[in-house]
Amino acid sequence: MIIARCALRTMGFGLFALGDSLPLLIAASILSGLAGALFNPAVRTYVAQEAGERKAEAFALFNVFATTGALLGPLLGTLLLLVDFRAAAVTAAGVFAALTLAQLLVLPAREVPAPDTGVLADWREAAGNRRFLAFSLAMVGMYGLENQLYLLLPRAATDASGWGGSVGLLFLAGTVANLLFQLRITRALKARGSRGRWIATGLGVMGLGFLPPMLVAGTATAHPLRLLPVLAGALLLHLGVMVAQPFVMELIPAFGRANLTGTLYGLFYAVSGIAAAAGSAAIGWSMDTAGHTGLTWLPYVCCLALGLASAVAVAHLQRRRLLPVGQAPDPTAHAHPARPRSETR
Repeated sequence: MIIARCALRTMGFGLFALGDSLPLLIAASILSGLAGALFNPAVRTYVAQEAGERKAEAFALFNVFATTGALLGPLLGTLLLLVDFRAAAVTAAGVFAALTLAQLLVLPAREVPAPDTGVLADWREAAGNRRFLAFSLAMVGMYGLENQLYLLLPRAATDASGWGGSVGLLFLAGTVANLLFQLRITRALKARGSRGRWIATGLGVMGLGFLPPMLVAGTATAHPLRLLPVLAGALLLHLGVMVAQPFVMELIPAFGRANLTGTLYGLFYAVSGIAAAAGSAAIGWSMDTAGHTGLTWLPYVCCLALGLASAVAVAHLQRRRLLPVGQAPDPTAHAHPARPRSETR
């Protein structure tokens, strides 16, 4: 699936480079979207299987590279768009073609045991796992608030400082913080307390990250120093993600048997993605309302409430012992392990 995703992305960007007719653009968009849908569950399943007992650290390292790519990708794309759109599309197709070839050569070939259940049966089993669905819904805050790094906070930075380049500083600061602290934070927290505790803490920190920008929202005159509260808020948001996300990714496989890992990741992204989209729509509505009414604090209060609500939801699941504890089942095992234990710490 990982290699197929890169190949589909290559085809998608190749179609973007061929022309600008509506059918071509629709086909290219569908291929690119399908590639993303295949990639997220597949790559996380692979990381979970290969990391063994160091899943949290592996996902922390994965997050470092993802954050770095999120900074470098738009910068390179912007430079290429100064030439023209076709140059950007051709370059992207070339990059993904190289990645496809590299993964064909580097990723180890593994025998896949014959599944003991069908696809529909796996999805029914995952969808019937109420603990897992509750956890997925509780994580709406993480993805809903993380999206504000590209929506609310860039606008806040521009409005507060009066400088369009301030958005780049937000991304740069977050990337540098991630490079410096992600692995250190995960290693430090891994041995201290339960996973659920740190996930709830991270979600709470993400919500609190919207308090500093609220202090300069709606100020009469823009000034470069007013960027500092927005920058502080963005760093708090990144800190919350660094605390919570590796442990979220580590917990997901532990909700079910080993052969269900990919399905669990897929369902998690489907449920939390839909919920996060609804949350982002609500935040977008609050931004529009703030523009019409002058209630500039409204979107920040909504984000704060979303983060704290998600933190409380995860803490509630842990208190009721509904979160798995310890490592996920061995991915190479064929037997159905016993039901995972629950967190008590």
